Amino acid sequence: MANKAKPGITLRALFFWLIIGGLIGWQLNTAFTENTKITTLNFDNPSSEDLDLDLFWDVWDAVKTSYVDIDEIQSNEEVYGAISGLVDALEDPYSSFMTPEETQTFHENLDNELEGVGMELSVRKGMLVVISPLKDTPAERAGIMPGDFIYMVDDKLTGEMTLFDAIMAIRGEAGTEVKLTVIREGEEDPLELKVIREKINVPSVTTSFQEENGKNIAIVALSQFGDTTTNEFMEALRQITLENADSMVLDLRLNGGGYLDVSVDLLSEFFTDKEKVVIVKRRNTENEFLYTKGNGRLTDIPLVVLIDEGSASASEIVAGAIQDYERGVIIGETSFGKGSVQELATLKDGSSLRLTVAKWYTPLDRGIDEIGITPDIQVDMEYKDIDTEDDIQLQSALDYLSNL
Repeated sequence: MANKAKPGITLRALFFWLIIGGLIGWQLNTAFTENTKITTLNFDNPSSEDLDLDLFWDVWDAVKTSYVDIDEIQSNEEVYGAISGLVDALEDPYSSFMTPEETQTFHENLDNELEGVGMELSVRKGMLVVISPLKDTPAERAGIMPGDFIYMVDDKLTGEMTLFDAIMAIRGEAGTEVKLTVIREGEEDPLELKVIREKINVPSVTTSFQEENGKNIAIVALSQFGDTTTNEFMEALRQITLENADSMVLDLRLNGGGYLDVSVDLLSEFFTDKEKVVIVKRRNTENEFLYTKGNGRLTDIPLVVLIDEGSASASEIVAGAIQDYERGVIIGETSFGKGSVQELATLKDGSSLRLTVAKWYTPLDRGIDEIGITPDIQVDMEYKDIDTEDDIQLQSALDYLSNL
């Protein structure tokens, strides 16, 4: 199974951007390069001349020779602990080490039907935070909101877990219950929410049309940038053509992101060939520029893009490029701010290392990590009002387009 590159969180589905139980939110916020492998870890040959590992080996030898319960330590636990400590010291929530067992579970979860609560997670201020719940999932029905901090999972503190551990604690077999203790801005006391896990199957693209002031406006909502999103968006484009839509609303609210190449696929429909839409900056290498592919079937349609604090990663790539080139108007609230890129490397024993290796920037070289995309027209609204009669963000978009 070939891996794709993703921007934010962050593999097949890694923050699928749901936490479908947790896992998926982590996935879609992530970027991975293709077929990355590390064949060895050699402590005897540090890559930096300034790196002195004598202290490490002193502690290692002391543990091996003097620790009273050394016989109870399983094979490789010391090595895995040392590696985890090194990665944890980066204080980067998107970088992590997984043992062979965790790696196997991770891949099994990606290959199987996803079961969980249907929300996307990240880390902010050292705490587990909800980027967005998916529409019509257990998380949304339980009242979980963007910006909620998950303080405890079944009475276990998330502050003592890795992001991966928290994700795995939340997901589980459909029909089982998980208790989430949530800290919410404006609430004095933590909230205890009991959520029943389900199989999560949410289409990534939905299309509708609305008449406003004599104009036929297409409303295309994306929940994620996943494996099927490009094909689903092509079907939406076909409907837009058949319906002879006058203008379009691209709704990226509560969209935690997904594959980087899928965001470029979508942008290619709004721009002419070879427009620069993303800049990827790595350490000690030249910047990488990603360009549209020249389809350009929506280059002339008037466009509004809706974003909110649940829009992250690939959503921000799309919104940022459209804003930089003034291709459309951005309406809503400031987005999440996920602008880092990760790689997943498989090690020789089956363990794996997920490491932040780059930051991405908009075409005009704007960094958005922990900043987000600021809308051209600010319209504040509670997320629960999305797709209701009180959806003033959507109405603002319709009003704008109907008066052009």
